[in-house]
Formats: sequence, structure tokens, C-alpha cells
Amino acid sequence: MEFLPFTRPAIDEDTIASVSAVLRSGWLTTGPKCKELEVALSARAGGRPVRLVNSATAALEFALRIAGVKEGDEVITTSLTWVASANVVLTVGATPVFVDIDPATRLIDLDQVEKAITARTRAIIPVDLAGLPVDRDRLYQLAQLHGLRVIEDAAQSQGANWQGRELGSFGDLVAFSFHPNKNMTTGEGGCLVLNDETEARLFEKLRLQGVTRAPDGTYDCDVLGGKANLTDIAAAIGLGQLPHLDALNARRRELARWYFKRLAGVDVGLPPADFSQSNWHMFQIVLPEALAAQRSALIQLLKEAGIGSGVHYPAIHTTSLYRQLGWKAGDLPQTESIAARILTLPLFPQMQDSDIDRVCTALIHALEQIQA
Repeated sequence: MEFLPFTRPAIDEDTIASVSAVLRSGWLTTGPKCKELEVALSARAGGRPVRLVNSATAALEFALRIAGVKEGDEVITTSLTWVASANVVLTVGATPVFVDIDPATRLIDLDQVEKAITARTRAIIPVDLAGLPVDRDRLYQLAQLHGLRVIEDAAQSQGANWQGRELGSFGDLVAFSFHPNKNMTTGEGGCLVLNDETEARLFEKLRLQGVTRAPDGTYDCDVLGGKANLTDIAAAIGLGQLPHLDALNARRRELARWYFKRLAGVDVGLPPADFSQSNWHMFQIVLPEALAAQRSALIQLLKEAGIGSGVHYPAIHTTSLYRQLGWKAGDLPQTESIAARILTLPLFPQMQDSDIDRVCTALIHALEQIQA
């Protein structure tokens, strides 16, 4: 039986043809396709400026720079996320301050955020784990009350919404990812939704060495930038993906519902059953505490049954780099408990209902084996 990975990008033949057309055009780097995709993304964001980069990591880093975050500042974020969410804070010279999660949602606990705010706090980076939105009302109330910038790590939540308003169409700085495992991909890439054209112009300079070009071919460099521009090859993939985003997300919701039906009564923690706001980027279960030490064995048993799975994520503050910075086990008990037991099951739009049946049957059998 064919191996079922935990995710797989959905690329249609029209998109493949459009990439071939770009390759034949001779214009491979940033060009007309990137501009076209930025315009399309901006329309989806209610007309707000959107600029492309080669990763959501770059989008987050440049967002911090645009927000004026610098050495000596603190940025509050979660430890239950991809390590880039904190690494970018270190990159700009600031200090990441981790707060614990709400174990029910697995998202950053905004009550803990409020307690962690100090005179040095300059920004908050909330993360929409698995596509489930952080409470935007409470988030922005806190930010406004304390004069903080919000840099939304919406890498996993494109097409999700908060109370009917699509993420990116409101708020402060919003970063999306187009990595191959995301709901929409450009191969590799990302974007930042900005507040105005002044921020957008600065972002354009930051993504290409701080350069502003003149009509006569000369240029000036007035800010230290990087090399993070997206290619037209990648943008062509994104232009093929974006029109299908809503349909692909709808299929993810259907598959998630089927998981809930098949796993009803199974002794695992299911994700919040949000079928109106989440884009269901991932379907993550949490093992019982008694089985935490058996997660690796469970992953291996699933693999032997032809089922891919993943761990998203180890707690950032327990990794070697952040232990060197003073963080230690026990600092964030809820995060550490969930991180030790979380498991990502296959979920992508090409799956059939029968694939969910297959995953759940294998999971139940594997759980029985490790408990025998």
C-alpha cells in the first residue's frame, strides 16, 4: 500500500504549465509574476500592501525591523512553534520572552502575556498553531493598552479568520508562509501584510540589500538589508495556488470532521473543534501522559503501517541554544507537557475519507500495541 505522508502539496497541471512558461520567458528572478501575486494577495487582504519574500522567517525578521525592535528590547512569544518564531528575535538583537500556552487551545496564553509585559517589551509575536487563530480581540486590546506592536506569525493560518474577518485583512504586521507543507505554497516563500506604503517601501529595501534603484541604473543603499527576494518561478506556483485556497481549506475541514468521528472515544486529546475560523493546517492529537515516553515507538509503528506523522513542535526553550540563554525545563509546564505528547497526523486536500479510516485504524492498533 502506498505510503501516506503527513502532508503533500496540491499542484495542478495548469500551475506546472505556468512554471514552464516562466522558465521559457528568460525572466526567472523577481519580476512580473511576483508583482501579480502581490496584487492578488493585497486584494485578499482588503487592499493592504503585501510584499513577497523567500520565507516567512524573513518576513518576521523584517517585520521586527520595521517595528523598530532592537538590542535591549523584549518580544513576547510562544515556545510551542517552529524555532524561527524566536530565532528572528535574536537575529535583530532583542530578547525573546516565552510565556506558557493555554493547554485547551495550545495557543499562547494571553493572560500570561499580560503578566510578562515589562518596560522593555516592544512587541508580541502570537502564533496560530495548526491554523487555529489566537484571540485577536484580546490580543489587540493588550497591545493597544501597553503600546506594543503585534507581529502575527500567521505562517500556518492563511485563509483562516477571526469572527468572520480573514487574517491579514486587519491588524498590524501579518506574516504568512508558502512553504510546501502550508495550505498554499510557492515551493519556498512567504509574505508580509503591511500597514501602509511607507512600511512597504522599507520592506522592499530590507529584502534586497537596502537598495533603492534610480532610473539611470545607479542605486543608493541607506539601510542594512538582506537577500530575501522571491523568484518569478515561485510566484507562478503561488498564482496557481491562490484561487484554490478556499476550496482546499474547505476540504481540510471536511477531513478534520471525519477525524473527529473516527477518533470519538479514543483515549487521545483532540484539537479544538473549530470549523468556522481555523484553516486546519494540521490535525494534531495529544497522547495521554502515561504514553508520552512511547511517542517515538508510536511514530515507528505508524510508519511501519505506511502512515507518516510528525512532531510539531519540540518546545523551543528546551533546545540547546535557548538553554544556553538561561531557559530550562520546568519554566513552561503546560508547553512542555503538550510538546512531549503532541503528534501530527496526515491531513492534506488530496486525501480521501478512506485515508482517514486507514490512519485511524493504524493509530488505534498502534496505541493498543504500545499499551500491551
